[in-house]
Amino acid sequence: MIRNKIYLSLKELLVKEGITGVDFVVEHPADLVRGDYFSNAAFVAAKILKKNPVELAQAISKNFPKEDYVEKIEVVKPGFINFWLSKRYFSQELRRIIQKKEFVSKTVNSNKKIIVEYSSPNIAKPFTIGHLRSTIIGDAVANLLEATGWKVYRDNHIGDWGTQFGKLIYAIKQWGNEEEIGKADNPVKLLVDLYVRFHKEAEADPSLDDKGREWFNKLERGDKEARELWQKCVGWSLKEFKKIYDQLGIKFTENNGLGYGESFFEDKINPVVEELKAKGLLKESEDAMLVFFPNDKFPPLMILKKDGATLYSTRDLATDKFRLEKYGKDIVVINEVGNEQSLYFQQLYELERMLGWYKEGQRIHIKHGLYRFKDEKMSTRKGNTVWLEDILRMAVDKAYGITMHTGAIAGGNGTGAKKRKIMDETEKEETVNRIAVGAIKWNDLKRSSHLDVVFDWDEVLNMEGNSGPYLQYVYARIQSVLSKACGKEIGAESAVFEFEPEELTLLRMVCRFPEVLEEAAGNFAPNILCNYLFEVAQSFNLFYQRHKIIGSETESFRLALTYSVGEVIKNGLGLLGIAAPDKM
Repeated sequence: MIRNKIYLSLKELLVKEGITGVDFVVEHPADLVRGDYFSNAAFVAAKILKKNPVELAQAISKNFPKEDYVEKIEVVKPGFINFWLSKRYFSQELRRIIQKKEFVSKTVNSNKKIIVEYSSPNIAKPFTIGHLRSTIIGDAVANLLEATGWKVYRDNHIGDWGTQFGKLIYAIKQWGNEEEIGKADNPVKLLVDLYVRFHKEAEADPSLDDKGREWFNKLERGDKEARELWQKCVGWSLKEFKKIYDQLGIKFTENNGLGYGESFFEDKINPVVEELKAKGLLKESEDAMLVFFPNDKFPPLMILKKDGATLYSTRDLATDKFRLEKYGKDIVVINEVGNEQSLYFQQLYELERMLGWYKEGQRIHIKHGLYRFKDEKMSTRKGNTVWLEDILRMAVDKAYGITMHTGAIAGGNGTGAKKRKIMDETEKEETVNRIAVGAIKWNDLKRSSHLDVVFDWDEVLNMEGNSGPYLQYVYARIQSVLSKACGKEIGAESAVFEFEPEELTLLRMVCRFPEVLEEAAGNFAPNILCNYLFEVAQSFNLFYQRHKIIGSETESFRLALTYSVGEVIKNGLGLLGIAAPDKM
């Protein structure tokens, strides 16, 4: 990539000045008037050499290799070097996009393997707005890593084991009706009602908690009745999960697409507990078994309860040991989980290092903030939350309004044309769902994921301005233009004329796409890609409003530029898990 080429050339020039190991940057300036890149290399090196930074910058720029991708180099006070890219470079980039070559070289990461664990809902609980973040952030991160060359394994560590199932089994037996639940349109909501009732009843009668633990002990010991009830809960839940995943376009690769739920590791827990004991890491405290960290770096981590029951930590250790054995010692594992679990994952990762399983950097916690109401947290246990199913339904209703207003913007594939026509009902239904899902995903992914979000219906369902449907609309508009240009030449050569300001802005934006992908993937930050795509869409709309495309003197070039913008938007949205309809 050009940024890397500039960086390496500057690094070599600093070496000739006797400077090695110095940290400097090559970045995009905030204002395009200052060029495509700037660097503080001379400014940083001048402090070490005790030289005038402007004079050093001038010497470096004079000796910078004469590359065909650089049109102009300029030095500005207090010692920065600005670079302008050439028309030839822009033409080559447009040609590469038109020829559908890869945006990013995958060779750097081609031998790296990574597991991205995301979504991970609990059985017997419907999807809420709270599950949305891990699901779509994790999916987008997996897409970005895959696009930059990683071999990605997508895992869904479903919560299908634990004390909560003892409580649920007790509630079903005490107040529920299995036949009624099985026949219900939405059996999981009935299970949640029972789960909420258990906790309300337990507030008045704390002995119910003991009864819930007793049933979970029965489940762990293989009690026939407990297992049968638990299996029914799993079946009812997976059916509901699949409906949501299908609508959101979410898929997993592990365990035949189901993901490895906690129960999968039931027979893999004892070997881990024995390893902890053998290495002297497991200590008894008040009849429970805990791990204590050296110098009290973290609070003790409980591994077994006093009744011998397992916990998340026990099952997560078994999971991560399994991953090492299955994928190899160099595997990197990402947990996309809310930031309220930060301390727990610090404890877990530290313990796995103490065991000699994982090295620093192989375990990564991508933290997301929580959806909450203005004055309180959401809680399934208290029955105080917003169902994702309801949000999707309302988004679909709102998206119908968009298609009614926009009519049918016909699209093409960039190389041929499709006749302008009104969408049939099947097309409309599919497009409406794409718009609805696009709105929900974008309104979440455009944020920095670590921040909490105050739930607001208007914001969650926003379809105007900085929104998914806005990007989809711009893409559909581009396809409409290309459709009208059927049979016309699309060419990237642009050296024979001066760019209009809006054209130059678009060219610069389009050519940054590979760098944006690498930055977003490297920081596990889909919002970086969202910000970029929104800027691209705005820049195209300004270009579209001010300049004629078909029938202009530079028609071939402008069609190439238009096509390239469409490819960037489509591919960018795709990495975010958002479809780009040809028509809206």
